[in-house]
Amino acid sequence: MAVHRKLLLLTLLLCCLLTGCRKKQYAHVLKENDRDMVGSHNAGAETWKPLIDESVARLLGKSSQTILQTSHTTIRENGSLARSVCFVGVENKSGETIGDFKDQIYEHISTLVSQDPQYRMISRRYVDAALAELRCSPDSLVLPQKQRDFQMVLEKSSQPIDYLLFARITSGTTDSNGDYQRDYLLTLELLNIHTGESVSESAMLRKGYHKRRWGRWAHYGDDDD
Repeated sequence: MAVHRKLLLLTLLLCCLLTGCRKKQYAHVLKENDRDMVGSHNAGAETWKPLIDESVARLLGKSSQTILQTSHTTIRENGSLARSVCFVGVENKSGETIGDFKDQIYEHISTLVSQDPQYRMISRRYVDAALAELRCSPDSLVLPQKQRDFQMVLEKSSQPIDYLLFARITSGTTDSNGDYQRDYLLTLELLNIHTGESVSESAMLRKGYHKRRWGRWAHYGDDDD
C-alpha cells in the first residue's frame, strides 16, 4: 500500500513538473468595447488614457477663450487662425517609473492637440533635434537666451513657434498598513513665448492598491466590479 502511495505521489509530482512549471504566455486582441486591464502595481492604460483625454480637453477649452494672433500665427485657407505649438516633452515627477508609456503619453497628447484647428504642432523630430543640438533640457527653455537659441534653430528649419507645451506627471501616495492610494496628476502648460503668459490645466485620477482582494471593500466600502 505504501509503495502504491509513493508511486502516486511521484506521478503527481512528475505531472506538476511537466505542466505547472512550464512557462506559458497567452494573449488575445482586445475589441473596441473591451475594458483596459488595471495594473496591479503601477499605473497603466486605465490611468493614463482618461488623464490625457481630460487634461487636453480642459486645456483646449480654456485656451480657445483667449485666442490672440501672434507673430507666427498661420492663417488657414478658411480664414481661421492656427498657432504654432512646440511640445517639448513629458516630465515624470511621480513616485513610480512609467516605462514605455512616456512616449505613448507624448504621442497621445500631441495627436489630440493637433486635431484642434486652432493649433499647428511642430514635428517631434524637429523638437528633439533642436534640443540635442543645443544640449539643453526642456526646463531650461524658460530662460530668455536658451529660448531664443531654441527658436533660431527651429526657424532655420522653417519651423517658427508661438507656444511651448509642457506636460508634467506628479503623484501623491497615502499608505495604510501596506495598502496604499496613489493620486495621479497630469498637468499641461501652454506657454506663450512672445508674452511669457501661460495657461495650465490638470486632471487627476485616484487609484487604490491592495494586498488582499477585500482591500477595496475595507478602505472604500464598495464591491469589486
